[in-house]
Amino acid sequence: MKKIIMYSFLAAITLSTAQMQAQEKVKYTKEQLKMMDDDLFDEMFIGVSSKKTSTIVLKNGSKIQGSASGINRKKGQIYSIDIKDGSGKKTEYKADDIAEMYLPISGMAKASKMNSYFSNTKNWGRKNLTKTTNPDEVYVRNVKASLKNKKDEQEFLMQLINPEFSHIIEVYADPAAKESTSVSFGGSPAIGGGVTKSYYIKKNDQVMWLTKSDFKEQYNFLFGDNEEFMEKYPYNSIKWEHLSFLIAEYTNLSQK
Repeated sequence: MKKIIMYSFLAAITLSTAQMQAQEKVKYTKEQLKMMDDDLFDEMFIGVSSKKTSTIVLKNGSKIQGSASGINRKKGQIYSIDIKDGSGKKTEYKADDIAEMYLPISGMAKASKMNSYFSNTKNWGRKNLTKTTNPDEVYVRNVKASLKNKKDEQEFLMQLINPEFSHIIEVYADPAAKESTSVSFGGSPAIGGGVTKSYYIKKNDQVMWLTKSDFKEQYNFLFGDNEEFMEKYPYNSIKWEHLSFLIAEYTNLSQK
């Protein structure tokens, strides 16, 4: 019986994949492509200011405020943070005990993002400068994940980068992510490249490390339960760079 169920499951996956691949390519207008190419994700920030107040909300509901005097990371993700209170006492809080955090961004981190924005022409059309360089803090949430889908699951504190459309699919920054390469001539702003190649995605309580190379394989898992979406945006008609738009559009269509 188990084998029959397994074969049926595999057959359903194969059929769904074949149907997706067989779909005709959808052509979009220039206006639609421009909208699809906009990067709707919040900018990822790693640098935290030790001069401003950080806020930690523990799983038991307690709220802790103080300056972040130290942050411990694994593959860029936070697994503990040291908070110094008004008296100068330092306390370490582990990810296992924290529900969420609000961390102030350092001036150096903002300056770095400003420089990065202007140094690549691709950013000018895809990202909002104010949204990129002027946030006061980042929102970090407890996530149980396997780093790069290779290690045992562990609780980390990850930056949620789609807070405005995270009702169904949550997207978390990957500080260790690579970017597509760009080209620069004679010190002029770089052309192309600069596209993040991986994120952590949470849907239906399942968390995965999603990479550009795995996008096709996971497309049906992300969006396949919405027929209208799949008809409008079959995999053979879109690009990895459209990910933020696709998740926002999928969320809107799913909430109708």
